[in-house]
Amino acid sequence: MRAGLLLRQLLAVLLLPGLVAGVAPAWIRAVQRTGDSRWLDDSWFCWGARAGSLVAIAAGVTLASWCVVLFARVGQGTLAPWDPTRRLVAVGPYRHVRNPMIAGVALLLAGQALWAGSWKLAVWLVSFVLVNHVYFLVIEEPGLAARFGQAYREYAAHVPRWIPRRTPWGQ
Repeated sequence: MRAGLLLRQLLAVLLLPGLVAGVAPAWIRAVQRTGDSRWLDDSWFCWGARAGSLVAIAAGVTLASWCVVLFARVGQGTLAPWDPTRRLVAVGPYRHVRNPMIAGVALLLAGQALWAGSWKLAVWLVSFVLVNHVYFLVIEEPGLAARFGQAYREYAAHVPRWIPRRTPWGQ
């Protein structure tokens, strides 16, 4: 990966998933502790939820990282709207679902909410998903159709937006 693209990737990751999955949850937990639920540390449910949270966090980080690499290598761009990919990325997890980056960040947020037993972090997760859903419908998908034309329309017709298909879509 070229140094310029690497720096653009780092900036995009720090500004987007870094703020959404790092800074915002830390702020919510620090400032909004009053009235937020927490697991009882000695309960069996607490340890089951925390084990599940670690799986969700690991899966989310892995999926989001894979997407960042694919954006750079295949798409020759970043996840940022101001520095989009130059080529359509329809490989790896993108053969199963159109928005695996958002799914990865959502898994990471779900893991954090589970770990902390925080309903306020769960509200942040739901807000993140809803805002992204509207953004994708109104801005992202029309923009991809305009940039990539028939290739994107065919891809969108075969690969679901949010719920992964069981078998990978083959071009």
